[in-house]
Amino acid sequence: MVLSPEKIIEQTTNWIKSVVIDCNFCPFAAKAILKKSVRYIVKSNIDMDQCLDALKEELLYLETDPETETSFIILSQDFKNFDDYLDLVEAADNLLVQEDFDGIYQIASFHPDYCFEGSNNEDPANYTNRSIYPMLHILREDSLTKALSLYPHPEKIPQDNIEFARQRGLQYMQLLRSACM
Repeated sequence: MVLSPEKIIEQTTNWIKSVVIDCNFCPFAAKAILKKSVRYIVKSNIDMDQCLDALKEELLYLETDPETETSFIILSQDFKNFDDYLDLVEAADNLLVQEDFDGIYQIASFHPDYCFEGSNNEDPANYTNRSIYPMLHILREDSLTKALSLYPHPEKIPQDNIEFARQRGLQYMQLLRSACM
């Protein structure tokens, strides 16, 4: 069953609210959601080059719209293989450099099969980056730097997230994400 872009965005916002915000994986996400300054783009049936073109278009959009704090490019039917997705993330990071957006924007990566290097697939910590769909999250570097400067001990965020997910356990993290769909 192919879902409408509206339904995919609804599921994604459910995931952001229930997992990212409620688990405090990103202490800065709530503000962008409350301000309604998040943009969602749903893409399907696209290859690597088309995805990179969509990323470039979105970067140019962000350059002209300072009210949009952050964007998600949601890949509803593509890049389901995690290794293929990692190739996309690498190409996306390279695009930032090639297009002189390095230091202005950064890409955060989320995927349904996300697995941190050196981790096993069943580690609940992977759920800090396990989304409903493969997606590229575009963040403004200036906003991120400002938010981190106001947060006590931002270097502890990744470790705190790992500890939270592991304390909750695999089943909890799986059910939490599944409830968003």
